[in-house]
Amino acid sequence: MFGKSHPKRTGSVLIRRALRRNSRTLAAGTVLNGFYQVAETMVPVMIGVVVDRAVSTGSVNSLLLTLLSLAGVFVVITVGWRHGARLIEASVLQEAHLLRVETVAKVLHPGGIRTDLRSGEVLTVSTSDADQAAVSLEIVPWVAGALVATTTAAISLLVIDVPLGLAVLVGTPVILAVLQTTGPLIARKVEAAQASTARASGMATDLVSGIRPLRGIGAENAASERYRVVSRKALSDSLRVAKTMGLYQTGSTMLSALLAVAVAGGAGWLALRGDITIGELIAVVGLSQFIIEPLSSLALAPKTLAMARGSADRLALVLDADVLVGSGESAVASLPTVTLRGIGHRSLRDFDLEIKPGELVGVVSYSPQDGDALVEIISGQLSPSDYEGEFLLDGVPISDIDLNSARSAVLVEPHRHDLFAGTVGSNVTIGVAEDRGGLVDRALRHSASDDVVAAHPGGLDHAVTDRGASLSGGQRQRLALARALAAEPPVLVLHDPTTAVDAVTEHAIAQGIADLRHGSGRHHTTVIVTSSPSLLSVVNRVVVLDQGSVVAEGKHEFFARTDERYRDAVVR
Repeated sequence: MFGKSHPKRTGSVLIRRALRRNSRTLAAGTVLNGFYQVAETMVPVMIGVVVDRAVSTGSVNSLLLTLLSLAGVFVVITVGWRHGARLIEASVLQEAHLLRVETVAKVLHPGGIRTDLRSGEVLTVSTSDADQAAVSLEIVPWVAGALVATTTAAISLLVIDVPLGLAVLVGTPVILAVLQTTGPLIARKVEAAQASTARASGMATDLVSGIRPLRGIGAENAASERYRVVSRKALSDSLRVAKTMGLYQTGSTMLSALLAVAVAGGAGWLALRGDITIGELIAVVGLSQFIIEPLSSLALAPKTLAMARGSADRLALVLDADVLVGSGESAVASLPTVTLRGIGHRSLRDFDLEIKPGELVGVVSYSPQDGDALVEIISGQLSPSDYEGEFLLDGVPISDIDLNSARSAVLVEPHRHDLFAGTVGSNVTIGVAEDRGGLVDRALRHSASDDVVAAHPGGLDHAVTDRGASLSGGQRQRLALARALAAEPPVLVLHDPTTAVDAVTEHAIAQGIADLRHGSGRHHTTVIVTSSPSLLSVVNRVVVLDQGSVVAEGKHEFFARTDERYRDAVVR
């Protein structure tokens, strides 16, 4: 229910959870990666052994034995890399999948969630941010493998010459300490750039989905300019990150190279003095070159962690968002009375309305915002804390009713409807558990959507692109109406369902809604928020709203004949 507090999750919490639930696979991958790193570190050592024990002595037996040992090292490298990388990648992919599923489940929560993110930003969070957060799992084997490789190299150098080994053992922590001081700066810049990019991606998604309405009101240039500003900010932040990372990588590479050169130079001096053999010199030079790679991996870890944590922080914003509408325990009657009492929300002020079971009610709002606010309330998508007054079903507050029961009882088809990628048929039947007695066909016919089906060779199998972009506005509107009718909810609220169709089609739809939901033997409740005279002509009662309150109730014919303001609002 409402008011429950719980500790907020952060990106760091999500990353620690990811490590825990992938610990077994990740541990196995890390161990195999460690074997791979040890074996790869031993390659230059083994080459030095081959030179000293076989090439220098001319012993064929020693050559075969050392080459066989070297081959064994390469077998360990191959097996360790192949299986270790597979396990690590499997952990990353599995975690990304779990995060995507968890995020989508949260977004699709029946009670809705409270978030300031745009729909496009939420899409970015549930896809690219989920993938980037999962990459944090790679840091453990990266860092562990790099430390193992560096330690193995240092021990090998200690065996050859103590000062050379100490140079690596002391130099590596010093380099890492120097590089780590830049970690907070990198994290801040990376997180800012990721947030800017997410905002730009979210706005781009929203603009693409709403391009037709923007063109309709001539707002393309204004929208384009808004996106240009946001995109420029994202570019500027990304360039700052690129500059910082360029300096960081340059510094890390330079420090690693200086350490390698110092070790190689010291080995050369020892070889000239005769303190180490040629094979040992080869081993030292090879190791000094090799340690650059693990040091680079250690240097990149802060950047990777910063990016993963930034994405995880945005995931936490969604996953930890408060649910707007909780679920009670009461059940609702099969055909409830809908009561709004003392509602205060947006433009509505002390608003009262009661809709009896089986009524076909029309709502005429002189101010569009009143109709919008009314639909928002009845949709049940608002938290009771977001409005004043009571929304009741059969006298029971909506917050006390089981959420699934409430959703099954009341369906609101908003004016701004959505279709999904798939087919005409899949969009209409998405809310239909069972096609009882040809209900889908009747819904198509009574919403005038049978013309849409007949207009395409594929019929119900005609492909529909994302958001119904492949269909006209009128076709999308009729299919959304058919979907709502086919769901056959006890209480159906329609908000301007015919604004994109012609007058003849609108008249047919009005009669179709009345026949399908209120014809002989049919007992449903329907509320139509509209100014369409065709729709209002079939309703039992018209409720007129003005300045946030009900100002009149009666028959459409009476108002059209006696009320000039009503005529101006609805008669076309």
